[in-house]
Amino acid sequence: MSSDHQTLALLLFSAFIAVTLAITTWVSRNRRGSAEEFYAGGRLFSPMENGFAIAGDYMSAASFLGISGLIALFGYDGLLYSVGFLVAWLVVLLLVAELVRNCGRFTLADVVAARMTERPVRIAAGTSAVTVSVLYLVAQMVGAGSLVALLLGGTSEAARTWTVVGVGALMVIYVSFGGMRATTWIQIVKAVLLMGGAIALTVLVLVRFHGDFNQLLVSAADRSGHGKDFLAPGLKYGGDWTARFDFISLGLALVLGTAGLPHILSRFYTVPTARAARRSVVWAIGLIGSFYLMTIVLGFGAASVVGPDEVRASNAAGNTAVPLLALDLGGGPGSTGGTVLFAVVSAIAFATILAVVAGITLASSASVAHDLYASLRRRHAKQHSEVAVARAAAVGIGAAAIGLGLLAQDLNVAFLVGLAFAVAASANLPVLLYSLFWRGFTTGGAVWSVYGGLVPAVLLVLFSPVVSGSPDALFPGVDFHVFPLQNPGLVSIPLGFLAGWIGTVTSHELPDEAKHAETEVRSLTGAGAV
Repeated sequence: MSSDHQTLALLLFSAFIAVTLAITTWVSRNRRGSAEEFYAGGRLFSPMENGFAIAGDYMSAASFLGISGLIALFGYDGLLYSVGFLVAWLVVLLLVAELVRNCGRFTLADVVAARMTERPVRIAAGTSAVTVSVLYLVAQMVGAGSLVALLLGGTSEAARTWTVVGVGALMVIYVSFGGMRATTWIQIVKAVLLMGGAIALTVLVLVRFHGDFNQLLVSAADRSGHGKDFLAPGLKYGGDWTARFDFISLGLALVLGTAGLPHILSRFYTVPTARAARRSVVWAIGLIGSFYLMTIVLGFGAASVVGPDEVRASNAAGNTAVPLLALDLGGGPGSTGGTVLFAVVSAIAFATILAVVAGITLASSASVAHDLYASLRRRHAKQHSEVAVARAAAVGIGAAAIGLGLLAQDLNVAFLVGLAFAVAASANLPVLLYSLFWRGFTTGGAVWSVYGGLVPAVLLVLFSPVVSGSPDALFPGVDFHVFPLQNPGLVSIPLGFLAGWIGTVTSHELPDEAKHAETEVRSLTGAGAV
């Protein structure tokens, strides 16, 4: 791209950053400084506003960049991500949203600790929440680096590095100064921009093929080099038993992981009632479902218009398929129309990343302050406010995400998010469901459930082909992998449920019937909810 075109794209980036910083500044002037204000935005958002914010929080770089890239490279097999991410919301709607809103205040640990011994449960749940959040943040950092590297020359390592650092700094500013209220409005603005951009690109792709979706698929298959196999299962997850089990493992992680994501669960506390939380999810499902239908068109459009070889040449993991598609649809490289469309789409994707990292950082810093700090501080030590601790935690979490983001910059962002979903489904979902629905569940079972899912999931990832032993691994030059699957969900999710059961039946602690009855009434009716 010419320097003039790069300038245009950078100006659009800067405009969105300026708008979001203005929102943060405006909100910070009107805040009361309470924990409820910082963590939950005062619980003042309507179901529609929260639904848009949930969609903005959920439709991340993995959705816009990663899924479309995987479809462009692997055809039908890339669709698994779209299907899994959407179907997961049925689990959230039917089992989680309303009950979590009634039982908790700010974090997942609030729900579990309502009927357990608080300290060990909060430490376990807080540790898990931070782990999942950092994994999710890494994916967003990788997406940001890929975008700006493409804009500034395709493979600029310096551009990637400084972009990752810049995104980390911005997310700390958003969270530290604006809290949940600023984060929510940034997510709403981002959701509107993302839906608008996706609709525009989808229409342009369909116009290119005269509205004939079948022609689009045939063209994509022809250009892929795989023929009809591009439109059938098995290109990425077919073949030997390892790939097939990886397919099942990934599907389980995607469908069950959403209900355990800390930044999604925290959104249910920003509305005044459980009914509003449920209606928020319905709004979110409509927006998210529409968006994932469009990613199918964008993915196959990139395969047909740009071609998998060109996508892979720009970014081996396919993260730049959509911006390259926009460049071609607007008139091609060097044209004003192509550059404008490329710049707009890149700015929207960058906005997507900033909004998501703000939500994740807020949720993880809340877990550090509300769960870990409150549980681990010494009784007679000087006490600091939770909000102050949360702001400090945002800095530390941002630094960790920046370091890991630089390390993992050659992996597909949708794939990285799949790992975060696997950890969330293994460590958070079992303890959440057991706490809500099992009368005999105990504190020992809760702790066992969290660590019994978290530790195996993290260890299996460390000793999988994701980290070593394959050309696309984090450390391709070494090989210490012993676990054959890239996604640990197939093993770690059942282990999380099994550990919770073992911890409960072997515990000498008797379940507190009164607390369970109180929690049950509160979760189902909302009586006594904050």
